[in-house]
Amino acid sequence: MSAENGTPDSTAGSPATPGTPVGPRPEPIRFFGTTWVDHSGGYTARRVGVALGSLTAAAASCFVLRIAYQGLRIAEIGAFVTLLMVVMFAICSALAFRHTWSAFTTRPDPARQASLRGLLAIGFVGSLVAYFFRSLTEAPGEKLHRAEYETAREQYEKRTTRRSGNPSKKRRRS
Repeated sequence: MSAENGTPDSTAGSPATPGTPVGPRPEPIRFFGTTWVDHSGGYTARRVGVALGSLTAAAASCFVLRIAYQGLRIAEIGAFVTLLMVVMFAICSALAFRHTWSAFTTRPDPARQASLRGLLAIGFVGSLVAYFFRSLTEAPGEKLHRAEYETAREQYEKRTTRRSGNPSKKRRRS
């Protein structure tokens, strides 16, 4: 069992059943599972669906923010507070976009991720837009997962090729 996600680990040394691939298994991506490995199982349709879904969610979010802005105008709380709210959402959205975009190519630090949780919640529109743009070219996070998977496969191949032969028949150096 893998300690991270509780799934069976095929590299744990247990004999594989016939037809089961041995070696490291690809990590599933949200909405795509493991279809990103060979682009099968409706991968293109899923990418289109994710792109449209994230764009629709971003548009709906902007509509909700527009209603909130109009509520502030009706409440007549002052131009300064209204400007402050607009600037806050703009900055948080830009920072959330940048953080989400960089998380597609490198693993984010868990401590930093936890400290940015509030900012990312406020700037959710930026995260949705980043998800939309990335899904136009690949499954969001596919490049990172593919690099990690290829590295794991190469390491597995090196380990298994070094173990060839019967160690009891090895000649001793005198």
